[in-house]
Amino acid sequence: MIIRNINAATEKPVAMDGAKGVQMAMMVGRDDGAPHFAMRAFRVEGGGHTPRHAHDYEHEVFIVEGEGEVLLDGAYRPIRAGDVLYVPADSEHQFRTDSGLRFLCLVPVERNCGGVTPGS
Repeated sequence: MIIRNINAATEKPVAMDGAKGVQMAMMVGRDDGAPHFAMRAFRVEGGGHTPRHAHDYEHEVFIVEGEGEVLLDGAYRPIRAGDVLYVPADSEHQFRTDSGLRFLCLVPVERNCGGVTPGS
């Protein structure tokens, strides 16, 4: 069993083209022995955004705090703390915020960085 606190997690900059002001912490993943899923925590600073991208797997997202917008189905939609999102495979998506946003993202463990690589 693993217990981690999101507020104590080590965040690293997301170094993917198109990312601005984004940090990621791996909460649970392959290195922890998780066989199927990985959970990542993202923090997007005010005026920041994740890369606009798509990939061949789904992910589920829980907005922990803040508010912003998510690009899904070709349109930006408002999101706020408490919202849950399903991002289907091959769907172009992007998270952006003017005031700050924090969210958890669940993906298949074999894709545990989801094309969003912390640090490198």
